[in-house]
Amino acid sequence: MAKTKDKMSGAVSDVRPYVERALQDDEVRDSLKSAAAAARAVYDELMGGRGVTYAATRVATDKDVQENLKSAIDDLRNAADRVQGKADHKTRNTVLLLAGVALGLLFNPMTGPSTRRFVSDTIFGGGGGDDYSYGTDSSASYSTQADT
Repeated sequence: MAKTKDKMSGAVSDVRPYVERALQDDEVRDSLKSAAAAARAVYDELMGGRGVTYAATRVATDKDVQENLKSAIDDLRNAADRVQGKADHKTRNTVLLLAGVALGLLFNPMTGPSTRRFVSDTIFGGGGGDDYSYGTDSSASYSTQADT
């Protein structure tokens, strides 16, 4: 019996932060209320004294019912993420996507040189018509003989 009691106390201590967060967070409560209202609207619309076949047909064909279900699911998902403390990564993901696209443009063999030249001209001001050379300078002469 002691093992079961220990397991239960461990489970309660694992769940406690989620329950406290759910009780104290206004956004979680609002999401749950909204989800319950949307689910109730769907239920009332579908089950108004009709059979299961009618309800299944309405879910499959009625856009309003589908939209209400989607809203209820989204609200529940938001509440669950908030209770679990999951952070929103939209900004991070957007920055990573833009950085990947920029690197792809800069290092693409077809567009890379002209893109790099444009960026360099824009940043450093390339109004002089200078031709950028990324290789070795062919005009420089190097002496191979040692000075005597």
